[in-house]
Amino acid sequence: MAYYRNFDTPPPDPKVLQALTEQQRQMQQRIILQKPDFELKLIAGCDSSFIGEDTILSAFVLLSYPGLEVLEKVWHHGPVELPYIPGFLAFREAPNLLKAYEKLQQKPDLIMVDGHGISHPRRLGIATHLGLHLNKPTMGVAKKVLVGKYTEPDAAKGSVAPLIYKEEVIANILRTKDNVKPVFISPGHLMDLESATEIALACATRYKLPEPTRLADHYAAVFKSEVL
Repeated sequence: MAYYRNFDTPPPDPKVLQALTEQQRQMQQRIILQKPDFELKLIAGCDSSFIGEDTILSAFVLLSYPGLEVLEKVWHHGPVELPYIPGFLAFREAPNLLKAYEKLQQKPDLIMVDGHGISHPRRLGIATHLGLHLNKPTMGVAKKVLVGKYTEPDAAKGSVAPLIYKEEVIANILRTKDNVKPVFISPGHLMDLESATEIALACATRYKLPEPTRLADHYAAVFKSEVL
């Protein structure tokens, strides 16, 4: 997921920060982590990219499962509604992602998000945000850690190590390809860590990133070139 930060931006309005923190507190109480109760046939990947300071482009790619055949790809771009505030990036990305999601003709059983789920300081990464907004099972696949401590998993594909924060396992560090950097798998909403990890590995074919988020990242760049 592409991030943009202007270090000349003034600090956030304390009232805005207070309001967002309260929203997160309320959202935390609604998070449900559970084994999925669906038969996974359609999986979507999504990603967002910022264009300059004030525009965001979000892409969704819908795939069959387990065949991973691309069935749909959609995108939406629009103005950014919130300045960058560390720890609250999901509020910046979610509105445009939801508009892109509306364009899918078929709705997925599960959304794999390029970003974090509960592996976030307040358990509210973008995958959790989307799951709560849509009341849909979600999981996060992130390239970098936000919080927590871990030991590198073994070098072989399929190796796993826990990410621990405040004495809780909040994600799995998963090696999706031999001898490449691992990814960070976390449940978002209506999902559990074990299932999310199994699905991420099943979707990891030839590349480091599982196909849903790899293709979402790819098409976000393609669609971005059409906007510029």
